[in-house]
Amino acid sequence: MDKINVLLVDDEYLALNLLEGYVSQVPQLQLVGKVKTPMQAIDVLQQQSVHLLFLDIQMPIFSGNHFLRSLQQAPITIFTTAFSEHAVEAFELGAIDYLLKPFSFERFMQAVNKAINIMAQRESLAAGPDAERLNNFLIAKADGKTYKIAFEEILFIEGLKEYVKIVTTHKTYITLETFKNLELLLPSPAFLRVHKSFMVARDRVQALNGGMLEIGKASIPMSRERKDELVKIIFNV
Repeated sequence: MDKINVLLVDDEYLALNLLEGYVSQVPQLQLVGKVKTPMQAIDVLQQQSVHLLFLDIQMPIFSGNHFLRSLQQAPITIFTTAFSEHAVEAFELGAIDYLLKPFSFERFMQAVNKAINIMAQRESLAAGPDAERLNNFLIAKADGKTYKIAFEEILFIEGLKEYVKIVTTHKTYITLETFKNLELLLPSPAFLRVHKSFMVARDRVQALNGGMLEIGKASIPMSRERKDELVKIIFNV
C-alpha cells in the first residue's frame, strides 16, 4: 500500500486542525476528508476509499460510537475523545486505539504505527493459510535457538534496553529485539502497553493492587498518566 487514505471526523474545529497538521507530517498518510459530522463522513466513505478513520466520540445528534456501529464495513478506526470512560466500548467496537485529548504527536504516531502494522498483517493474511498461521506467533532467538512463541501463551513483556524479556505460561525468553517493534507486532487491544517498559496480555491480568497489575506471581507497574484509562480497558469498569 503506497498511501494510507485518512478521514477525520470531529465536531471541534481546533481538534480537526490539529489532526490535519499531524497527518501532514507523515508521508505515508494522505488526507481524503476532514468533516464535522458523521453524516458528512458517510458522503466521503461513499466517494473515497478510506483506510484509516480518526473518529471523535461525543458529537451532537449522532455519536461516534453509534456511527461506527452503523457501518457495515468500517475502516481501521482510532477514537479521539476527551473522555476516558468510553475506552472499553471503543475496543468492543473494534477500534485499534483510543487517543485522549489533548494528545501529542508522539502518541498520535504510536496509534498510526499500530494501524500500519495491522494493514500489513491483513495483506499477509490475504496470501493464504500459511500466512495466517504465521500471524499467530512471534519468532524469537534465545539461548542459541529460534523459538515460535504463540500469542496465547504470552503473559507479559518487559523492555531491557537492547533486549526484551518475554514471559509466557511455561518459559521466559530473553531476546535481542526492540520493545517498540514487539508492540507493533502484537495484536491490540489483546496486548496493552501499560508502562514505558511493560506490555501485558489483557486477558492474563488477574488483579489490581494499588498501581500494580498482578499476573501470576509478577507485579507489573502502570503508567500514572494512563492508570485510569488502562484500568477501565482491562477490567471493563
